[in-house]
Amino acid sequence: MQSIDKFNFAGKKAFVRVDFNVPLDDKFNITDDTRIRAALPTLKKILSDGGSVIIGSHLGRPKGVEEKYSLKHILAHVSELLGTDVQFANDCVGEGVAVKVSALQPGEALLLENLRFHEEEEGKPRGLAEDATDEEKKAAKAALKVRQKEFAKTLASYADCYVNDAFGTAHRAHASTAIIAEFFDTDHKMFGYLMEKEVKAVDKVMSDIVRPFTAIMGGSKVSTKIDIIENLLTKVDNLIITGGMTYTFTKARGGKIGKSICEDDKLDLALDIVKKAEERNVKLYLAIDDKVADAFSNDANTKFVKADEIPDEWMGMDIGPETEKLFAGVIKSSKTILWNGPAGVFEMDNFSHGSRAIAEAIAEATKDGAFSLVGGGDSVACINKFGLADKVSYVSTGGGALLEAIEGKKLPGIAAIEK
Repeated sequence: MQSIDKFNFAGKKAFVRVDFNVPLDDKFNITDDTRIRAALPTLKKILSDGGSVIIGSHLGRPKGVEEKYSLKHILAHVSELLGTDVQFANDCVGEGVAVKVSALQPGEALLLENLRFHEEEEGKPRGLAEDATDEEKKAAKAALKVRQKEFAKTLASYADCYVNDAFGTAHRAHASTAIIAEFFDTDHKMFGYLMEKEVKAVDKVMSDIVRPFTAIMGGSKVSTKIDIIENLLTKVDNLIITGGMTYTFTKARGGKIGKSICEDDKLDLALDIVKKAEERNVKLYLAIDDKVADAFSNDANTKFVKADEIPDEWMGMDIGPETEKLFAGVIKSSKTILWNGPAGVFEMDNFSHGSRAIAEAIAEATKDGAFSLVGGGDSVACINKFGLADKVSYVSTGGGALLEAIEGKKLPGIAAIEK
């Protein structure tokens, strides 16, 4: 497989798929440019070699051409960070784009308009009538599949080589993340620096394990994490389950959870996970005490109670001090750590203490030599909120992509480069 470090981009045009799907406020100001900064090493390497870059990305989930999702809103900031005036194409395909690409000189960069303005990017038919028959839907999908290949071929025609640096979309078999790679031989397609780091981090956690291995899984629903938990039970030594899904486990085991969030139709599933953990000698940890509130508010009345004795009109909002000590002890004794999901409603300061305790324990374990991977939107927000991002081994930029990788799935965007 080709390596970006070993490839000389001098005189070559590179199509670079990045993930510039950054949050914007109502005045189109970028509120978090982490994803743009993450792609800079790859873009700068190509330009410094004397190559030129055609930057492709999506923004949001448009249903066609939508002004609010135009990448022109981020152009000035990309130019500022990259240290060069990035040109802009008002589309990503068409004669005008081809002319701009053809005129691109070594050391220059061109940002294409939002790839998802075209349905061919995602390969999902738009505009189908609500009463469309199954046959009509099938025909529309088949026709779109042909157009999607042509769309990818057009994007590929702009460049001499393809670089995928968008781990956040690696789990999607889209035109610009997977299909485009078919038009480049092995020597002319590669991961960018960010993708390389993401792939190595996931491999280290899932394949190159130093034990004890502890996974901390949070989130509100067991149902959204079941495939991940199932796969982790075949790999970890310790599994800490926290966040809102804890209460489904607590209720399944006969505990009182008051008005706490719970999936009543997943109680048997929770018990099944407990049973599988026992069968596989995985130590499963749940909260032993909780910080509860009488309303879903930062200003609500609060108190600490045993995790299985939450009063009827109260709800669990965070883990308690005894649980913090329990979880921290497990984490600090670990050599491989994966964190996905907060311990409580961390967005509210009064219920962020548990998540902070977990983050600090991970930071301490990392300092002592453990490898720690933090991923998933809320976990990343936590580690950033607490100012500890530089105290863990790796913070993943991929949300859904990381979760599917942890599930054990082969991601299309990765497979397309490796084959």
